[in-house]
Amino acid sequence: MHKENPLWSKSYDFALKIVQLYKKLNKEKREYILSKQLLRSGTSIGANISEANGAISKADFSAKVSISYKESLETKYWLSLLKDSDYLDIEQANGLIRDADELSKIMFSILKTTRMNK
Repeated sequence: MHKENPLWSKSYDFALKIVQLYKKLNKEKREYILSKQLLRSGTSIGANISEANGAISKADFSAKVSISYKESLETKYWLSLLKDSDYLDIEQANGLIRDADELSKIMFSILKTTRMNK
């Protein structure tokens, strides 16, 4: 089921990248505070998409996708902060920000469609 859902797959792959980055930031940069925030928001995207897939109503589905959308915006914030404070190199940060942007656009489109069909 999840493999057939592109948003779930993309958010899961993104979460894996965030987990790997978190481990790297902890081990190599000894950065624990910002990276923990990034870990929470970056993995929350997919977790809430998973919950949306099991929603019991359109309103429940929309609420979970909305949370995921907001988490993607927060994740971009933490990535930018880590980049601008020299914990992340520009190329890596920008790649992850692009990934988060892609997720955001998909979710925003879903939210627009869901809310128009009320």
